[in-house]
Amino acid sequence: MHKIGFTRRSMLAASSALPLVGIIGRRSQAAEFSYKFATGQDPTHPINTRGQEAIDRIREASKGRLEMKLFPANQLGSDTDLLSQVRSGGVDFFNLSTSILATLVPAAGIPNTGFAFPDYDAVWKSMDGGLGTYIRAQIAKSGIVTVCKMQDNGFRQITTSTHPIATPDDLKGFKIRVPPAPILTSLFTALGAGPTPINFSELYSALQTKIVEGEENPLAIIATTRLNEVQKYCSMTSHVWDGYWILGNRRAWQALPEDLRGIVTQEFDRSAMDERADVAKLSQSLRQDLTGKGMQFNDVDRNSFRDALRKTSFYRDWRGKFGDEAWKLLEDTSGPLT
Repeated sequence: MHKIGFTRRSMLAASSALPLVGIIGRRSQAAEFSYKFATGQDPTHPINTRGQEAIDRIREASKGRLEMKLFPANQLGSDTDLLSQVRSGGVDFFNLSTSILATLVPAAGIPNTGFAFPDYDAVWKSMDGGLGTYIRAQIAKSGIVTVCKMQDNGFRQITTSTHPIATPDDLKGFKIRVPPAPILTSLFTALGAGPTPINFSELYSALQTKIVEGEENPLAIIATTRLNEVQKYCSMTSHVWDGYWILGNRRAWQALPEDLRGIVTQEFDRSAMDERADVAKLSQSLRQDLTGKGMQFNDVDRNSFRDALRKTSFYRDWRGKFGDEAWKLLEDTSGPLT
């Protein structure tokens, strides 16, 4: 097992998780199957708290036949590293955002289309329905599998250290960190900003050293990684919704007997629903919490940003890349975009 360079924050997060990993590791010696489950989020994020609950239930339901070790906070590598590892078998399960997965499976990025979803009702109608089914089929073609329902990363908001983003014009020339995700780079380029792809494990230090002026993430990520320490303003743009897939290495997945695969899916499905509820609640409470820590919030007219985007080739270009079938499934809930 190797460890990739940590930021100060991820080192603290990793160290807090080690006792739990050690306990699980000792138990796994008698297991018929012993698998690694990696995530990029801090141990306090609902992805990990609910993920650990699922792991515990899986161990119990399988009568100890299947053990998993949880490795949060990019302990085993950056998101892009881990995507390679889950394909090769270096890790067996990996929680990854749709925006990063799109670098391997382009169709996975269609939920990240700028200003497509107005609210969570539209999101889950789409992702638990036709569009989600379509995306899962495309992921399967890449040699990895999706093992459960989607989890929620949340609607992404823009934070800055220099000035609030109130109108599309405020993005002109603005140097913003984005994940290594083509659709997010394209979105901010279309709106006149200067997007800079940086891995999540390097985000805090990039903001601290002013490599970029700002970034964009859901409130749960902003809070658990304490980005308010290096960012002053948060603009509630909700410009993109982002979700997580739990991906499985195909060989590891197929090695499990059918009954164990059923247990894994059942328990991760349950945790996905719990995690969705957690993130929805956090999205309501964290604004107040972060305000109390000095972060300044402002609301925006999302329609003005969507109208500005319509004046560019953004929607036409991505419709061409995703194809008419996928685009129609998106517009079934988003309404017409082009």
